[in-house]
Amino acid sequence: MKKNIAIIMGGYSSEYEISLMSGNLVYNTLDKEIYNTYRIHIFENKWVFVNDMEEEFPVDKNNFSVLVNETKIEFDCVFNAIHGSPGEDGYMQAYFELIDMPQTSCSMYQAALTFNKRDLLSALKPYGIKTAESYYLNLGDCIDEDAIVAKVGLPCFVKANRAGSSFGISKVYKKDGLKVAVEKSFKEDSEIIIEQYLDGVEVSVGVILYKGETLVLPITEIVSENDFFDYEAKYLGKSQEITPARISEDYAIKVRSAAKKIYENLGMKGFTRSEFIFKNDEPYLLEVNTVPGLTEESILPKQAKEANIPLKDLFGNAIEEALNK
Repeated sequence: MKKNIAIIMGGYSSEYEISLMSGNLVYNTLDKEIYNTYRIHIFENKWVFVNDMEEEFPVDKNNFSVLVNETKIEFDCVFNAIHGSPGEDGYMQAYFELIDMPQTSCSMYQAALTFNKRDLLSALKPYGIKTAESYYLNLGDCIDEDAIVAKVGLPCFVKANRAGSSFGISKVYKKDGLKVAVEKSFKEDSEIIIEQYLDGVEVSVGVILYKGETLVLPITEIVSENDFFDYEAKYLGKSQEITPARISEDYAIKVRSAAKKIYENLGMKGFTRSEFIFKNDEPYLLEVNTVPGLTEESILPKQAKEANIPLKDLFGNAIEEALNK
């Protein structure tokens, strides 16, 4: 019997368009001889199954089933392709845990922790993971520009604490630019993180659970044509993403070790993609993505290709790992 696989995509954040692209690639790639695949759009105003004729059928949230022309479809596993909320911050993971539905991403706690940049960085420091100096603000806090500059220096990055794909991020060169940057980030999130600028080689490291083992994928070097790796650089071709990265074997060993340590010490499952910048010959962690982009232009699929893992196997393995946990 073929398994019924729900591929969830969309979401509630600014990343929904990228998520739809990721989900559709998964839908078009999975082996149809092994799986019955269903596109499920998750939006704030509707959860629906969308068939190939673009007809929509509501999802029953009580048990995550769909009624199509009086036929009830129940799912064996969920492939999570939602970037941002609610697919990457723990909400969907918690829902599926409650209804005992296998899903391909990490568990609820790990998703919530990694989605909150400042909590993640704090949790990883005891494991020896290096991070940039940072300053935190909540919506409504007094913006003490002198204190911020004293802590993180200039230039610095102002980021939404719980948002992905470089939404709400600014690079600030002068103290009088902080207020505008903070206001921009608060449009994405009620919490922001202001980080020291690290000037060095930036790399991205994918780690997956593959055939029961933790596998670190080939490293990607990020060379942005813009001032930093922003949304345009990530998704609109304004960067070079070079796999394998042009770094020394010493650098590669250090960053692979750090990425694997993060994955295993946090008890991750599914896909992760961790971003680092080298400073003083050491990798400094920027963030961890637990539902990384899966579009044709995305980094993790390119890393899998470099590792001689076809996308069909990459996506199918994620489902089998979830079913066999």
